[in-house]
Amino acid sequence: MRKGVKRFVTVLLACCTVLGLTGCNKKTNSGVTEIQIVQYKPEAVKAFEEIAERFNETHDDIHLTIDSPNEAMTILKTRFIREDYPDIIGIGGDINYSNFLDADLFMDISDFDGIQDVKQAYLDMDKELEFVPKDGVYALPFAGNAAGVLYNKDMFEEHGWKIPETWSEFTALCDEIEAAGIQPLYFGFKDTWTCLAPWNALAVGLADSDTCNQVNMGTTTFTDSYKDIAVKMKELLKYSQPNPYAYGYNDACTAFARGESAMYAIGSYAVPQIKSVNPDMNIDSFVFPANENEEDNVLNSGIDLQFSVMKNCENKEAAYEVLRYLYEDETIQIYLNDQSGVACKDSEFVLPEMLDGMRTYIEAGRMADYQDHHYPSEMSVDAMIQTFLLDEGADSVDTFLTRFDKDWKRYNRDLIRKVQEYQKETEGAQ
Repeated sequence: MRKGVKRFVTVLLACCTVLGLTGCNKKTNSGVTEIQIVQYKPEAVKAFEEIAERFNETHDDIHLTIDSPNEAMTILKTRFIREDYPDIIGIGGDINYSNFLDADLFMDISDFDGIQDVKQAYLDMDKELEFVPKDGVYALPFAGNAAGVLYNKDMFEEHGWKIPETWSEFTALCDEIEAAGIQPLYFGFKDTWTCLAPWNALAVGLADSDTCNQVNMGTTTFTDSYKDIAVKMKELLKYSQPNPYAYGYNDACTAFARGESAMYAIGSYAVPQIKSVNPDMNIDSFVFPANENEEDNVLNSGIDLQFSVMKNCENKEAAYEVLRYLYEDETIQIYLNDQSGVACKDSEFVLPEMLDGMRTYIEAGRMADYQDHHYPSEMSVDAMIQTFLLDEGADSVDTFLTRFDKDWKRYNRDLIRKVQEYQKETEGAQ
């Protein structure tokens, strides 16, 4: 998101807290209730067109419209200012959700019967996205994604390479691949957001999932919590192609698809792009082995899409009927087939083949959210990481972590004050 838009969003959110909320769903002359969803993934428009069509074919009393616009978040925030609210919104489990929740825009849906079917790991992720603890449930996690290491399965089988389970095994594998004359990893760090892929995948195993909140409460610092992550991020550069900052995301996907590297540290979301270059590529994945003990490793999986009912929605039962339909196994599978995602519902679904190597973690709920889902966009952590990786100085790790702590306080000053005030009030009430 561009900086100008970021500033615009901040103003919009402030306004959202003071605007009155008005009803938005209407009944037609025939008594049919209109429910509108605005969801933020335009790449899934075909899947949602099919879902809306199926819903409307099977419901006479409710008509569902699902809009999937480009720049959906900006459009939503503009609509909120105009008091033009959809009934339900579909967004990711990230800082935007945190901001909307903090602005008191969402309905508590803890009485929705489908909540009991959500995997606990994803409910926990949403709770950790609350700036201060709130009673209730405000989103229905729908689909997640997974990030770690994609690998060329045919190449691995040809050379007899084993999937690593520890950091030492991973670096030894990289050395082995390099000795065979093959590039171990390929990065597209010209696009700064891709720096967050290995960062997040390492962080879930090396830092507490609520690290950002701990920093806000003043119980830790990023200097203390992120050092191991930073050191290992630097070490990855030894196994990348020369000057990874000259190549972008599409370059990296293309290089991996053409067999120019054995592995690619990225999320499952990259598979469609890779397959567009090499449709027959045999891809599998494994969890980033960040630790020296396998049992300490954690899968990096976040909520890619979830649905929240707007607080002002006048027809709660109609909205709940829509949520029930969305959470039917058949409906979820339509989306998963289209987007190669991971279901947030605890049920039997066909997992994309490229996630077979992560299956045991997904089934066991050994997952933690992306750390960057808690970072304010204004802080531009992706660019900070790129600058850090470019810094060849002996004190680059300390410089980076010091800046991280400093910038965090700068961009989260009001939030830190709110969290610590809540902490004092809670302690005083005990």
